[in-house]
Amino acid sequence: MAMQSSFDPQAFRTALGTFTTGVTIITTQAEDGSPIGITANSFNSVSLNPPLVLWSLAKSARSLPVFSSGKHWNVHVLSTEQEPLSGRFAMQGENKFAEIELDNGISEAPLLQDCTARFQCRTAFQYEGGDHVIFVGEVLAFDHSDRAPLAFQSGQYALATRKPRSELRLATTPPPPECSYTEDLLGYLLGRAHYQLLDALHRLLSNQQLDEHAFFILSVLCIRDNMTLNEINTFVSYTGHVVTVASMRFLEKQNLVALEGNSHAPRYVLTATGREASLQQLALAKAVEENVSAKLGPGDAQALKVLLKRLIAASDPGLPDLWAPR
Repeated sequence: MAMQSSFDPQAFRTALGTFTTGVTIITTQAEDGSPIGITANSFNSVSLNPPLVLWSLAKSARSLPVFSSGKHWNVHVLSTEQEPLSGRFAMQGENKFAEIELDNGISEAPLLQDCTARFQCRTAFQYEGGDHVIFVGEVLAFDHSDRAPLAFQSGQYALATRKPRSELRLATTPPPPECSYTEDLLGYLLGRAHYQLLDALHRLLSNQQLDEHAFFILSVLCIRDNMTLNEINTFVSYTGHVVTVASMRFLEKQNLVALEGNSHAPRYVLTATGREASLQQLALAKAVEENVSAKLGPGDAQALKVLLKRLIAASDPGLPDLWAPR
């Protein structure tokens, strides 16, 4: 790792940015009764006994006089769902509290809802900290939830995920000499997770006399209706299944799909029965997902979805977007 021979403020800021932090909104009330709120990631704990926390605010901030003269302020540790709120309170020149419902707190400082944690504080000390003022507050009340926290790292929002020490078997043992296939191979991990989830779904679908192949077809038609056989296959072929005329004829006999158009260019649409069956299938798929998500926890489940979306984008061979408007 290269060391900086001369002090570069921008490089220093970049180096500091590698430290992953949570994202908070600090609120207080001005003397005229108007609510004040800013986004900050400088929040940290100081002491358990007495309960003290701190955060810092730039001396150039327009809200500094209000926080300096005020006695109470609230710290809101944001959840992943509150990323837009973080952006709103990082901006200037807009009514940040417009259409935001607040809870009643122990002071007049605004108390936001749906956070990962909240700390209602009274200013204990203020310190000069270079180009910032450091506020140390006594925590008078607090609460927290199981919502996944929003994180910030290297100038971007991030998701925090746990790395348990005891739950996972890390593949640190070298494989046998004749085999270089390890448990950490991404293809193995994705494949095993996929087939385990698919097996759970298959067992639920079997009670409805439909298999996962029919699930794929009905799901596609539920999202984008009135397609030819070739168009359906463009959205299904990546699964390894090929939709044939016989496949569609079977679904037609079950009154799940219907033909429209002429015999030379038939188009398939969902019937009312087919749409109901697709929604029932989706409910089963969500039941499988909820069962797994409950074991992972909301934070890890959301982080996993974000990583899978990035993986899909990175490995996409050029498949059409099923959700794109026509």
